[in-house]
Amino acid sequence: MSPRALGGPPGGARSRRSHCSRRRPSRGQEPRGRRRRRPAGPPPPALRPGPPTLHEILQARFPECFVDCFGCAACPHPAAARRPVWPGRPRPRRVPPSGSSQCQPPPDRRPRGAATPARPCGPPGAMAKKAPGSIYSVSGDGKTPSSRRADGRADQGATARTQGTPGGRLAVPPRETWTRQMDFIMSCVGFAVGLGNVWRFPYLCYKNGGGVFLIPYVLIALVGGIPIFFLEISLGQFMKAGSINVWNICPLFKGLGYASMVIVFYCNTYYIMVLAWGFYYLVKSFTTTLPWATCGHTWNTPDCVEIFRHEDCANASLANLTCDQLADRRSPVIEFWENKVLRLSGGLEVPGALNWEVTLCLLACWVLVYFCVWKGVKSTGKIVYFTATFPYVVLVVLLVRGVLLPGALDGIIYYLKPDWSKLGSPQVWIDAGTQIFFSYAIGLGALTALGSYNRFNNNCYKDAIILALINSGTSFFAGFVVFSILGFMAAEQGVHISKVAESGPGLAFIAYPRAVTLMPVAPLWAALFFFMLLLLGLDSQFVGVEGFITGLLDLLPASYYFRFQREISVALCCALCFVIDLSMVTDGGMYVFQLFDYYSASGTTLLWQAFWECVVVAWVYGADRFMDDIACMIGYRPCPWMKWCWSFFTPLVCMGIFIFNVVYYEPLVYNNTYVYPWWGEAMGWAFALSSMLCVPLHLLGCLLRAKGTMAERWQHLTQPIWGLHHLEYRAQDADVRGLTTLTPVSESSKVVVVESVM
Repeated sequence: MSPRALGGPPGGARSRRSHCSRRRPSRGQEPRGRRRRRPAGPPPPALRPGPPTLHEILQARFPECFVDCFGCAACPHPAAARRPVWPGRPRPRRVPPSGSSQCQPPPDRRPRGAATPARPCGPPGAMAKKAPGSIYSVSGDGKTPSSRRADGRADQGATARTQGTPGGRLAVPPRETWTRQMDFIMSCVGFAVGLGNVWRFPYLCYKNGGGVFLIPYVLIALVGGIPIFFLEISLGQFMKAGSINVWNICPLFKGLGYASMVIVFYCNTYYIMVLAWGFYYLVKSFTTTLPWATCGHTWNTPDCVEIFRHEDCANASLANLTCDQLADRRSPVIEFWENKVLRLSGGLEVPGALNWEVTLCLLACWVLVYFCVWKGVKSTGKIVYFTATFPYVVLVVLLVRGVLLPGALDGIIYYLKPDWSKLGSPQVWIDAGTQIFFSYAIGLGALTALGSYNRFNNNCYKDAIILALINSGTSFFAGFVVFSILGFMAAEQGVHISKVAESGPGLAFIAYPRAVTLMPVAPLWAALFFFMLLLLGLDSQFVGVEGFITGLLDLLPASYYFRFQREISVALCCALCFVIDLSMVTDGGMYVFQLFDYYSASGTTLLWQAFWECVVVAWVYGADRFMDDIACMIGYRPCPWMKWCWSFFTPLVCMGIFIFNVVYYEPLVYNNTYVYPWWGEAMGWAFALSSMLCVPLHLLGCLLRAKGTMAERWQHLTQPIWGLHHLEYRAQDADVRGLTTLTPVSESSKVVVVESVM
């Protein structure tokens, strides 16, 4: 270091002034050209070494984990060449000979404070394994290198997450976390509480005996819904990874992550169509007279009747038609929905042309989703404060308006009155289980992605219980809103309430719009309802896209990181889904939508996914072991009921309902009239099997590629691959967080860690 940096003049440097112009030094002052000797003593404060960084502490504590190469599997470097690199020693650059398979050396030593991952230490094949009396112990068998993935290929996470600055390499930003914990709560509420809570749960209640449906619903929620809901959130928080890399906890079953990515991609593709239809209805609501309230439009038929009462129908003569069929055939609401919005064709084999008005609404919805997701959880966590809370305000307003209408009390009584004869029907239990897994958004991987952005010590147990209660409470509360309106509509038409109850799109775009036309100030109530519908679907949609993008970006190794990576990935995902959605805005688009809804994200696929999640965590990884991991995060062990459910009750419930779904399978029929052709049904089963087969195919592929006996393969392929955050939070035997000196330790206190892409 030059003397100038130490505060002295440049040694031996002559002044640029001429000799004549130099100022003579005064008495007692040293001439400028003479070098001043600095007195002995401690260095100035600017040069004193600061406190060691976490990287330097770990590097000194576990020197064998930091070698001068990337630590690739089957590394040909001899043990003597893999010398430790201490904080003050630069990394040597060694160029391997041409054609050699030696590991490429990393860049020069990173600047102070830059994150450097720990390399696999110990003998080749050392794996992290839990041992009595310590958090980890080293066990090297020389067969399955810890720096390799469980399927034998190079681990994508074995490269550094922070690249050096030389050569213009960009530093990979650390994983985001929620700004505040309420962001996570609101995001989960927005994703899980969606259209299914409003339009499917009330319909299942009236279909399965009213209030008696609540008995199997609550029981299955306690046995299956809440335990798996908690399992997915805690697993994402513990592994700090998306839906795919979270299964590094048991790499042999990483196919569960690929299956969830396939399911959530299907959901993101077809679910947004409901938003497009709701947006179209919302735009059409800003008129003096609702277009679906009157006849005389270009899309109406000559048989259209604006006001139809069954008392008038009973006094008239009919030709082979019932009053219900005549009412539906002549309703302007039905004609607006089928002839104007859907432009329904004769079947799946007649696709027809694009509906440009609905296409523009679809494009607007995808633009909204993109700008909600493109900046990550920092922007998503703020938007959900409005999209998740405002629908509750609208529900309260609609409930107050509904209970004041005539006939509303009859609808609420029908909603709550139990029919005990339905309790013994298997279909009631199947519908309850399917609704639980669908409304809780289980098996989609989005809850895992949301949980991965939590702090490591966040109380995910409390959050899961609160979110489950909010979800089920919203479904129960929405039933009062819906049945008060349906009771009013049944009273106005003079029919039983079972004749007007609808489910799914039929409730949102037929039953409720028809009820709105009978109210005063109909455009106001229509706009409120469809705005609520749009918000309920919007937050579920963009959180689902967030979960898909999180799992996708976690797959990319750090060497592929580039600026605006997330923004471009979100744009490509939205563009691809929009292109697929164009098939659903044609004249035959409704038939395509029903295929996606009935097969791709059905209860069968979600139950299959939930069953394997419980089996892997409880029986392969270990239920007690995972309970210890949760206790490491939140500070205490959850209720033993969770462990019992993961191990016994939940897998039995999932498999039982899954078998009932398969045994009582019925082919898809649209509107009880159109039967899908064989190739349409085959297409639907292809959607379902594309996700369900990911688990067994990935498992068989890993077992076939591995070497050794079957027992050795199983042992090696089920060893977890830990991330760097586990070293900081779980290496309590080495007291890493309390280290203040840079001294090596003995062989007995080493920790093995493999970095995964996080």
